[in-house]
Amino acid sequence: MRFKLTIAYDGANYSGWQWQTSGIGVQQRIEESLLRFFPGVKRIHSSSRTDTGVHAHGMVAHVDIPDEQFKMTPAKLAIALNAFLPDDIRIMAAEKVPEDFHARFDAKGKQYRYYVWNHFAMNPLLLGQAWHVGGKLDVKAMRSAAKLFVGKHDFKSLTATRDYEVKSTVRTLTRCEIKRSGPLLTWIIEGDGFLYKMCRGIVGTLVQIGQGKIPADEIKNILAKKNRCSAGMTAPAHGLVLWKVYYERRPARA
Repeated sequence: MRFKLTIAYDGANYSGWQWQTSGIGVQQRIEESLLRFFPGVKRIHSSSRTDTGVHAHGMVAHVDIPDEQFKMTPAKLAIALNAFLPDDIRIMAAEKVPEDFHARFDAKGKQYRYYVWNHFAMNPLLLGQAWHVGGKLDVKAMRSAAKLFVGKHDFKSLTATRDYEVKSTVRTLTRCEIKRSGPLLTWIIEGDGFLYKMCRGIVGTLVQIGQGKIPADEIKNILAKKNRCSAGMTAPAHGLVLWKVYYERRPARA
């Protein structure tokens, strides 16, 4: 039987989602919990890879559990796994899905959120959850520039180099906006897919626009140059949250 897991975690204590040769990945902790109940489980497959220090509110993964080993309801599956997970990782939902469902390949889009605390004094309750930017920011200029990222573009200038090649650096963003609630700024970025550190490159660039270090109308040139050195800084990992993964609703089986 295949199950879809919706997972939330604080990434501060983990070397990203995946199993690591050095350090602990979130995936490892969840698989260890699964194996306590289902020794036949081999691997869970996620919708995304989050980097060291990045958080998740709605990571999605799927896992195959041998029929003969599953002796509980899907609702109890989440409760059982949480009992053996550390407090900073939680299975928020578990549901049975068709055998051909794939957490990664069936995903139609993702939403990330990034938090900036824009005040001279950092809010201690947001330590490890938001990037502290103490100086004044021109939010109007940042919002104007953020709109220029929406659409289909080559985002090579906003991604960091990885140890493997990607087929294409073209992605489509459907949303890139900034909301403000007092000192708290929230970036909401949605798209069909994201490159390595792409969201953090976008946020870092927009913050530097807000600081007056990069002109707001420079975004088109930055994208056109296809060179990471042409864009702004990479925002710190701890402000980023994988908020939600989108899937098409499947028709109910007859």
